[in-house]
Amino acid sequence: MGSGKSTLGKNLAGLLQLNFIDLDNYIETHEKKSITLIFEQQGENSFRKIESTCLLEVLDVQQPSVIALGGGTICFGNNLAQVKNAGLLVYLELSAADLAIRLKNNLSERPLLKNVNTEELVTNIAGKLSDREIFYRQAHLIVNGSNLSVQTLQQKIIDFKNENSPI
Repeated sequence: MGSGKSTLGKNLAGLLQLNFIDLDNYIETHEKKSITLIFEQQGENSFRKIESTCLLEVLDVQQPSVIALGGGTICFGNNLAQVKNAGLLVYLELSAADLAIRLKNNLSERPLLKNVNTEELVTNIAGKLSDREIFYRQAHLIVNGSNLSVQTLQQKIIDFKNENSPI
């Protein structure tokens, strides 16, 4: 939800010469409609089922990939366990205030925020973060997303792997 997953993920994949998959884009291609339209026509529960199905397809890709997940993906069904079993899960952590600054100009593209006015945005995002925190904290690696460069992210991943590899 505005933490930079898609942008950093794409850049990281390029740097590492890996395949990049944005789960939201994959869903839109798979369903032939926008995420916003899926939410409007079918509701969040149906979207989450579609998301879980598409996630399994994406995780089944045979080539190593960087995958940008939606902000709520790991919070539903067995998605958290599936992602953690498939590879390294990184949480790009930002405050509600920082996320609000990043998101305020494209709320209409965010189904869970599209009816939120700017005065309530920080409070709404803080609530979402609070609800999701129990899932986000289970990531293998938690990285502060403020002013995060792709090179810094790459180094944090390398350091994590070096610290956690079997001897």
